[in-house]
Amino acid sequence: MTTARDVMNTGVHCVGEDETLTRAAQIMRDEQVGALPICDTDGHLRGIVTDRDIVIRCVASGQDIGSTKVSALAQGEPCCVQASSDIDEVLAEMESHQIRRLPVLEDDRLVGMISEADLAHHLSDERLAHFVEQIYADR
Repeated sequence: MTTARDVMNTGVHCVGEDETLTRAAQIMRDEQVGALPICDTDGHLRGIVTDRDIVIRCVASGQDIGSTKVSALAQGEPCCVQASSDIDEVLAEMESHQIRRLPVLEDDRLVGMISEADLAHHLSDERLAHFVEQIYADR
């Protein structure tokens, strides 16, 4: 059985919920990623911020990214899976929410992230094609 732990990237970096969006953007640039998990000081997942969130929800609305806290963009309960979750659970979660990145938790702490690229290395071509079709389908 393939699990989330088998496909996740363990080199995930968090941004603190009290950091500014400028700091989040700098981390994204330095780590060459388009999304960052938002964590509290104990490493608990509080949300995810994407480069698109920063542009659409902050810059385009005239907010100052230097003073806006990352926590301002963390809304609702973040989608995530446990490290022990089966790959079918991972795909179902990502497909049902049409998300391309999924945090992986263990003991309520962030231990990794699964992206489309990670899945591409572990899924058959047919299964990957189905996943991509579901993620980008108009709903």
